[in-house]
Amino acid sequence: MTMTDPVADMLTRLRNANSAYHDSVSMPYSKLKARVADILKAEGYIADYREEAAEVGKTLTLSLKFGPNRERSIAGVRRISKPGLRVYAKSTNLPKVLGGLGIAILSTSSGLLTDKQAAKKGVGGEVLAYVW
Repeated sequence: MTMTDPVADMLTRLRNANSAYHDSVSMPYSKLKARVADILKAEGYIADYREEAAEVGKTLTLSLKFGPNRERSIAGVRRISKPGLRVYAKSTNLPKVLGGLGIAILSTSSGLLTDKQAAKKGVGGEVLAYVW
């Protein structure tokens, strides 16, 4: 069975593993998911990620990050642009998540960027997800 929205599947797996206090979560690999994981690592939401060879294809494994008393570093994840309703943002009207405390992940002509990086470059694009 083919998957309609692989990014939503990735975010759902991440949300479920985070709420269940798992140390890591695995999913099928794609370059887009690896780039999203790279942004999450750079922003401090996950500890690390790695790609591993599987029986068929590759697997992307994310290591979740917790505080000293097992506090979650990810409070919430929401998919914004979906296959049935794409959401775009202009460079002049980029979204702010929790007044700048969270991040918005955008797919732009310059690759995947956070809302702050997109504002600095002056580009807009498709709003993939909010993370806070």
